[in-house]
Amino acid sequence: MLAIGSGSGRAGREGAKAMAATDTDGESSAGAHSREPRHAIVFMLDVDDTLLDNDRFETDLGARIEEAFGARGRARYWKIYETLRAEVDYADYLGALQRFRAEAPDAPGLLALSAYLLRYPFAERLYPGSLETIARLRKSGPVVLLSDGDIVFQPHKMCMSGLWDAVDGQALIYLHKEQMIDAIERHFPARHYVMVDDKQRVLAAMKSSLRARLTTVLVRQGHYALDPENERRYARADISLGAVGELAAYDAAALKAAARTQERGARTT
Repeated sequence: MLAIGSGSGRAGREGAKAMAATDTDGESSAGAHSREPRHAIVFMLDVDDTLLDNDRFETDLGARIEEAFGARGRARYWKIYETLRAEVDYADYLGALQRFRAEAPDAPGLLALSAYLLRYPFAERLYPGSLETIARLRKSGPVVLLSDGDIVFQPHKMCMSGLWDAVDGQALIYLHKEQMIDAIERHFPARHYVMVDDKQRVLAAMKSSLRARLTTVLVRQGHYALDPENERRYARADISLGAVGELAAYDAAALKAAARTQERGARTT
């Protein structure tokens, strides 16, 4: 399945209802929500800088732009990208390229740059152990790619990297996934959830909603995870790993126990 929604408060939740009204086995989401959770545990994995080195992709993209358009062209593309991101609230590499093209519609190299984006070898940017970790987790429960992003390039990235096939297409893409707890529970009702992400802010927000029903796992990969300011601003994750491949060492029981231990500690402080 692939469900895509805006993720902006109540409006985002209602939008997700309209855009993805069926659950994993084709039942209506209303019917799924009225029953007891069908899964004992569901594993939710972020994509960028959690399973896949998106920082490296951006570095490669910048280098290719500079090769074709010079340092000034590279700086201009990223300026457009940041402006567009502020407008739409997600990373839009293709949209930024469209605006870049509008400023120089006859510039040589534009089509080649477009082809580069579409053919980029995302499978080579998977972190070591990503696919093996997914395979191991699937022995205990469903594994879902839970990501923020656009509705074209983000699914394309999942497909090109092999992640889409690894989870049998079970993916949810929103603008702000931490605001979409109700939708996530409709699609994948479970007694317990595990969320693996490189953003401490997202993990803390989801933990505040699901509390002991969620085990948060911070993977310290990428520039967000390595920003020391996050340690001061957000609650710590239940589990902190240096690399996503380390998650394979945890079984479902250990992951559940981590959430219970942290919850007891919070209540006694």
